[in-house]
Amino acid sequence: MSDEAATIPTLILLLLSSILITGDVVEGLSDKEVVAELKQFLQEHNPINRGGYAEWDVSEPTPCNWSGISCDAAMGRVVGVDLSSSNISGPAFGKFSLLTELARLDLSANTIDGTLPADLNRCCGLRYLNISHNLISGELNVSGLANLEILDVSLNRFEGPIAFNFPAVCTNLSVLNVSTNNFTGEMAGVFDKCQKLRYLDLSANHFSGEIWQGLNSLREFSVAENDLTGEILPGAFTADCALESLDLSDNNFSGALPNSIANCPKLNFLSLSGNGFGGAIPSGIGALMELESLFLGRNRFDRDVSEELLNCGKLVLLDLNGNNFGGEVQEIFGRFATLKFLVLHGNNYTGGIEKSGILKLPEVSRLDLSFNSFSGPLPAAIAEMRKLKFLILAYNNFNGSIPAEYGNIAGLQALDLSFNELSGEIPPSIGNLSSLLWLMLANNRLTGGIANMGRDPEPTFATNRKDAGVAMGSGDCLTLKRWLPANYPPFNFVYTVMTHKSCQTTWDRLLKGLGIVPVCTNTSSPIWTLAISGYLQLSGNLLAGGVPPEIGGMRNLNLLYLDANRLSSGLPREIGRLPLVSLNLSYNCFSGEIPLELGGIRCLEILDLSRNNFSGEFPGSLNALTELSKFNVSFNPYLSGVVPLTGQMATFYLNSFLGDPNISFSSSAAGAWPSLPSGGGATATGRRARAREGVSWFFVAFISAFLTCGIISFVLLINRIS
Repeated sequence: MSDEAATIPTLILLLLSSILITGDVVEGLSDKEVVAELKQFLQEHNPINRGGYAEWDVSEPTPCNWSGISCDAAMGRVVGVDLSSSNISGPAFGKFSLLTELARLDLSANTIDGTLPADLNRCCGLRYLNISHNLISGELNVSGLANLEILDVSLNRFEGPIAFNFPAVCTNLSVLNVSTNNFTGEMAGVFDKCQKLRYLDLSANHFSGEIWQGLNSLREFSVAENDLTGEILPGAFTADCALESLDLSDNNFSGALPNSIANCPKLNFLSLSGNGFGGAIPSGIGALMELESLFLGRNRFDRDVSEELLNCGKLVLLDLNGNNFGGEVQEIFGRFATLKFLVLHGNNYTGGIEKSGILKLPEVSRLDLSFNSFSGPLPAAIAEMRKLKFLILAYNNFNGSIPAEYGNIAGLQALDLSFNELSGEIPPSIGNLSSLLWLMLANNRLTGGIANMGRDPEPTFATNRKDAGVAMGSGDCLTLKRWLPANYPPFNFVYTVMTHKSCQTTWDRLLKGLGIVPVCTNTSSPIWTLAISGYLQLSGNLLAGGVPPEIGGMRNLNLLYLDANRLSSGLPREIGRLPLVSLNLSYNCFSGEIPLELGGIRCLEILDLSRNNFSGEFPGSLNALTELSKFNVSFNPYLSGVVPLTGQMATFYLNSFLGDPNISFSSSAAGAWPSLPSGGGATATGRRARAREGVSWFFVAFISAFLTCGIISFVLLINRIS
């Protein structure tokens, strides 16, 4: 055999080895066959609630007309696959590398879980990869994707370091978003060779060490909500600084912010909140002529604010909450004529609201002075702030009555006066506020009845959708937390998963009337839809009288808390029209029969009627509430009748009926009551867990389940929102 002949088997062997490695030929699949296999894979793992891929017609000669599939015009090869928001769950498809011309892959906003398949790292031609808003875990390894320009893996469960991916993917990378994962390690030097990188989001992880010194070349940089330490040195901001957005919030930085920040003249967003910065607020900030949003809250800055900051002629948001300034509100704040959002809560102020001039700022739409030590009557002059939309004065020592003039603030959308010492009746003029969405008056000494304040909020939502900046600065997690009914599941776990970014996203959607969590509609079987939900919180006052029947017109009211008042009379049957998830009427003086219509609120999970004077027969209709997990009618001594020990009532402990001497049970209580925690409902809990499995991606992608309900104080809904 000649040498040339001997080399032929060797060449064939090498070729076969290459085929086996790449999989391009050994599989023998065309692009259409690969995509058809993708469809089969997705359908096998998603037997119900499928996305657009279910409509792919495999009998067609080419996949290029299938939804989500894009092809190269010249060769007809598949170059893009977009399966975002396609209701995909289970593992990721492991053969994308067989699409050898694939340049763009979007699997975002699904519930894909498990680890990334090794095959993905062989998609060498990928320039765009978005797998954000999923449940993917394990380490991130994309070191083989050297052509990437945009990489988004945010809102997943990745962990471990990311450093080994760099500089392998640095050549063309311009956008990198790894936010809201569990990444660890230091960032020093990791991105030094990423010369084209312009947008870098590392927020909401566990990165440690000191800040990366190469941030000057970026346009946007966020490392918020990590574990970074140390001081920001003057050299961090050089003369060639190109930054437009810088977010260092919620870390452990300390020391003074250097005046070299003035070297970043394009900055329009600067957040240093939640650190240990101290000393004077740097006058260099006054050189930032493009600055629109300045967050300096929860630090240790000096009380004196430099006059240089008045040079920021485009400043619309100023947040200095939680710096413990004390004394009176600084008069300099009344001179920021362009401000729309002024946030000064948590500073231990004692006075100076009117003297400072802040009530005369012509553009202010949000004023937050909560968590201070103000006392005396509420300032009536606030009513002259014609552009005011948010007024938050909670957690102070204000006393006296609510000024009737507040009913003249035509554009007011949120009014929070909770946790003060207010007295008197809720002024009827509040009913004139046609834009009012949320009303929080809990824990005061208010008397009188519940005023008729129902309105259709859709015009307000429509206005907010046109205003791109309507929610700016409203995403304060402290505000959301204090409106969150954390004592009641399913809201009591939310505190642990709230992030700065998720709070802002939630506010933005809420103010525009966009649903972000499932809300139940009352039908013969519970149906969960995406809609805005309402929260009426008037607990802990001295309100008397009855609940007006008009409450039944609040078609989307989801939570109703009227507990710890002096309300009396019968409960209107119209309350059964509401799609309630939680109803608490405890510690009042309600009398009469419990309306049978409560049994028609199919989605009710929490029902507390304890400590009242309800009478008559226990309504058997309550046994139809299959979602009910907490139930209490204790200490209603005039309530009588037989409680069935079948169906939903059989899932509750005896203490749900304590102090009800006229109640009996359909069979012997001994051995009949389940061994459950007090008020627990294992059957309902299991059903709810299974029923909501299909919408779990919403809970991960948009901060947590049911956050909407928790933060709304009062959504006034008359007509059903389509």
